[in-house]
Amino acid sequence: MTSVKISLNSIDKVKNFVNDITRFDSDFDLVSGRYVIDAKSIMGIFSLDLSKPINLNIHSEKEAEAILKTLEPYIIS
Repeated sequence: MTSVKISLNSIDKVKNFVNDITRFDSDFDLVSGRYVIDAKSIMGIFSLDLSKPINLNIHSEKEAEAILKTLEPYIIS
């Protein structure tokens, strides 16, 4: 499992993020405080506090490099 911090601070970013990760067969979880939601669920994402960075857990070893390349616009360091 790989974990990165991402920022989804606009509606367009959320929409583009969901479109980008649904291309992969892997499982993704967004973790914000005590809440863990499926990152492919646009409704779930909007239930989180999007003003703060969110942890993204990527449950894939095979596609991890391609996934991280696709998600570069959302990743914060």
